[in-house]
Amino acid sequence: MSKPEIKPIPIKIHPRLTSGRFNNVRVGMVVLTQLAFFCMPWLQWNGRQAVHFNLAEHHFLIFGISLWPQDFIYLAALLVVSALGLFLWTTLAGRLWCGYSCPQTVYTQIMIWIERAIQGDHNARRKLDASPMSVGKFAKKGATQAIMAAFSLWTGLTFVGYFTPMRELATLQMGPWDLFWTLFYGGFTWLMAGVLREKVCLHMCPYARFQGSMFDDHTLVISYDAKRGEPRGKTQAKSDAQTKGCIDCGICVQVCPTGIDIRNGLQYECIGCAACIDACDQVMDKLKSPRGLIRYTSAEALQGKPAKSGPSFHRPRIVIYSCLLAGIITLSTTALVLKKPFKVDVLRDRASLVEQSDDGLLQNRYSLRVINTTEQAQRYVVTVEGLPGIRMEKPGQVIEVNPAQTETVPVRVQVEPESAPRGSHRIHFVIRSLNDDVSIREKSSFIGE
Repeated sequence: MSKPEIKPIPIKIHPRLTSGRFNNVRVGMVVLTQLAFFCMPWLQWNGRQAVHFNLAEHHFLIFGISLWPQDFIYLAALLVVSALGLFLWTTLAGRLWCGYSCPQTVYTQIMIWIERAIQGDHNARRKLDASPMSVGKFAKKGATQAIMAAFSLWTGLTFVGYFTPMRELATLQMGPWDLFWTLFYGGFTWLMAGVLREKVCLHMCPYARFQGSMFDDHTLVISYDAKRGEPRGKTQAKSDAQTKGCIDCGICVQVCPTGIDIRNGLQYECIGCAACIDACDQVMDKLKSPRGLIRYTSAEALQGKPAKSGPSFHRPRIVIYSCLLAGIITLSTTALVLKKPFKVDVLRDRASLVEQSDDGLLQNRYSLRVINTTEQAQRYVVTVEGLPGIRMEKPGQVIEVNPAQTETVPVRVQVEPESAPRGSHRIHFVIRSLNDDVSIREKSSFIGE
């Protein structure tokens, strides 16, 4: 029995630096996403952090919009929209999310920039890895890892700043859990983007494994035009043909961050970054040949069918995804716009079900939890209805709640004994805002003798 072939462990990939239109888009996305990520916790809105997820108080603030546990439906809608949007975009144009916006891709690109700035270009880094340990190598490697670690800790601190006020963290006023999550998030940023890099995309990311199920013959993907490119060889450069094919320079492989050869066809390792397109276009420019040997195209176009100016939208799955997205976004936006500016929870005092007041009335105790979801202080008045003659112990009592805060107020409800026989009776609390004249009715029960 022959022994199974043992594949060698692949060496570290050092992608060659490239430039071009798609590289400019990638760099722009790195800058845009990181500016948003690092600057957002510092923004202020009405004297408070603009984006703050206060898990301790179960309160999310997003640019003046207050969300509480009762608003979980909006988070669920956001997750569904994100998933459907990813499915729709993948069906239309492949893995553009992976190539341009995925945090793994973005942070890996940043780590490569740090490495390139200290250790040199791809050839210099490869030679440095192969050379024996020396003072120079130790200094370069050490400086690279130190800067990567510092950047990773910065990302960890910023991440925690979305949950703990950023201005407190900036003065190192952090508790043990803040410190733990800073080190945890920063450590995994360094591990994933600084050490594992493309291994995450190749072996850990589930999206790479099921992306093919969303592709069809109309999906725009990065493809090599074999009809034009084959046979490969240096003779292509000397050819008199106006449209030259592949000269087998291998630059498309050298610039690939996952180390694949796109000329072998579409592979799950391809993250759709289009670095190979930029590299091949530069070679074609030097050969004075039209671009597009490697390009965004569809399987249908490669088969010689009539080319279209863009992706085809007249497909069942595209129509379904688009309709679902439009419906969920419309409903969620409408619900958010029409959302009441405050919320009320009515809690019965279980310690004493029914009492008798000094003037002979039956009374029950309640706690009203009023949540002000606006950015202005609000005043509310409470009334009760549901039984003949039922009233509040303190009619006309005004409850004041500060912006985006919660106030719990104990109240007593009274009624004549003959109007509330033994048992439970349905009643309603009516809480009306004196600022904007909006009312909320909350049901509860009154226990009689």
